[in-house]
Amino acid sequence: MVWLYMLLAVVAGAMLPFQFGINAQLAHWLGSPVRAAFVSFLVGTIALLVLSAFVRKGVPSATRLGEIPWWVWIGGLLGAFYVTGSIFTAPHLGAVTLTAAIVAGQALASVLVDQFGWVGFDRHHLTPGRAAGIVLVGVGIAFVRLF
Repeated sequence: MVWLYMLLAVVAGAMLPFQFGINAQLAHWLGSPVRAAFVSFLVGTIALLVLSAFVRKGVPSATRLGEIPWWVWIGGLLGAFYVTGSIFTAPHLGAVTLTAAIVAGQALASVLVDQFGWVGFDRHHLTPGRAAGIVLVGVGIAFVRLF
């Protein structure tokens, strides 16, 4: 079953360079990366609204919603920063460098999240193998950028 999750993650990741280019073009046509990010989120919101109509789960109660930690609500803000940041930087870096830099940022942040068990993840301490992997990501960025 894990291979299905890996496949889904790879396919989702493969969408990113397309999203970067599409959103950068949208920013060009709309005259603003922020407007492009807004339109991107609006289209995504509409798609999720339609999809959620087919979900057969009940809506959580007000009591349940009140028990949710404050920090769980900021995922959309982080997504907005990510999308807007990628729109700003895509035309200047190119798809490969942008993707490599994003992977590096994700890898570094993931080490911290795993090390300290933040945002609901189990703790997974930094090992020499993980550290080597992070270093190799950095080397990969250098290769992508220099060659």
